Amino acid sequence: QQWYSGSMKVISMWLADRLDLQLHVYQLKTLIKIVKKTYRDFRLQGVLEGTLNSKTYDTVHSRLTVEEATVSVTDAGGLQGITMKDSDE
Repeated sequence: QQWYSGSMKVISMWLADRLDLQLHVYQLKTLIKIVKKTYRDFRLQGVLEGTLNSKTYDTVHSRLTVEEATVSVTDAGGLQGITMKDSDE
């Protein structure tokens, strides 16, 4: 649980430092993959939903979703099918 929380906190702080900057497509694709894989892996390891869906995760998820929407409008096909939407949804 501490490892997951720490990982999300680091990503959140990195995104906060770049709050006024739009992420490059490569950065966005990489972060989406990291966040989704981390979430799935820790969910499979039995980390509680309260820890998984923390305020930090919600902040990261929201920022990446907004960045994804911006890229989809400005750069056609830039993400090549990589999205924050979970395949379970």
